[in-house]
Amino acid sequence: MEINLLDRLPQVKRDPKARAAQKTEADRALAKQFGRDFFDGERRHGYGGYRYDGRWLPVARRIVEYYQLPPNARILDVGAAKGFLMYDFLQVLPGATVRGIDVSSYAKENAHGGMGSLIDIGSAEKLPYPDKSYDLVISINSIHNLPLERCKNALREMERVSRAHKYVTIDAWHTEEEHQKLLDWILTAETYMSVDDWVKLFADVGYSGDYWWFIP
Repeated sequence: MEINLLDRLPQVKRDPKARAAQKTEADRALAKQFGRDFFDGERRHGYGGYRYDGRWLPVARRIVEYYQLPPNARILDVGAAKGFLMYDFLQVLPGATVRGIDVSSYAKENAHGGMGSLIDIGSAEKLPYPDKSYDLVISINSIHNLPLERCKNALREMERVSRAHKYVTIDAWHTEEEHQKLLDWILTAETYMSVDDWVKLFADVGYSGDYWWFIP
């Protein structure tokens, strides 16, 4: 179902037009390397400094409560970046097993709170985990960085390795105005479409989990 489980994050005011005016194809190419420039370089290349500040802790608590995860839950974060959400899941559920996967060696090497040892380097389209091995498989603003067919495979893989719950947030729009704002904003996304088209795609690939949208 459609549900916003990120509603406890601080509200951020974005200026898509200013971002569109600043970014170039060279900026996008650099960002898509998902290295230091993307995480800790200039803002036009990505986050402009991706540092732990505790903002994901209320989100982790919300997700644990919503899915009623047990104390020994197994949780996989697809597109784990520096492991902030993984770390905060462990603050809420100290007995849980968390794992992450990300394409970025830089993120793994600079992960927060010892999470680097729990992050595998790899792509969401081919998860190196057994079938039905996690109680929750989550991906926040990540799989849309893959081209369409690979993005479909990522959803299938999330379905495969989950034995219970799945949750994704992805780039989308309801209206043409939101569509234009998204085009102005995106830096690394390869697959983005209307909300209705995403819902159809979920059905086509057999994704049965929950979902929410990133709309600037």
